[in-house]
Amino acid sequence: MMNPTKSFLVALLLCLPLAGQEQFARKGPTVTMSPASVASLQRGKAGSVELHFVVGAGFHVNSNTPTEEFLIPTTLDLDAPTDIVIGRVTYPAGKMASFPFSPKQKLSVYTGEFAVSVVVRPLAEVLPAEYAVHGTLRYQACDNAACYPPKRLPVDFRVRVVKGPRPPRRNPPQSPHVHG
Repeated sequence: MMNPTKSFLVALLLCLPLAGQEQFARKGPTVTMSPASVASLQRGKAGSVELHFVVGAGFHVNSNTPTEEFLIPTTLDLDAPTDIVIGRVTYPAGKMASFPFSPKQKLSVYTGEFAVSVVVRPLAEVLPAEYAVHGTLRYQACDNAACYPPKRLPVDFRVRVVKGPRPPRRNPPQSPHVHG
């Protein structure tokens, strides 16, 4: 005969796989960032870095320009190291879609994959090296029945700053007088 403590432990161990399956079945919305390749930029010159995101199947997120004021837009906030300037962030146009919870209203959303473009400019004085840029993508995901609390996704990518070509060498100014 098994003692009560051992019986409890056996029952608990048998139930754990079921609990894990139940949790998996109720998985909430996810947005992930695809690995970004290292962007190579010349000192003093702006370049564009494209960041790719994926919205989990069965979900959508509001675009950067939602159709209603109360909807939370998808936004990207970046913190760059000193001497690296973050410029314009360009979001894709949202896809207009209607959903069962409000079939007559069209919403501007991102589904599947979407890309955000960021202008990055290393200052002319920055040392050639590889720099990490960190930030956060803020979004609110919804499915066909409900919207979930807003989330923040960590965003990381690297910028390799390289020396630019040497500036053209100019001859020093010459005196108009002939030296003899």
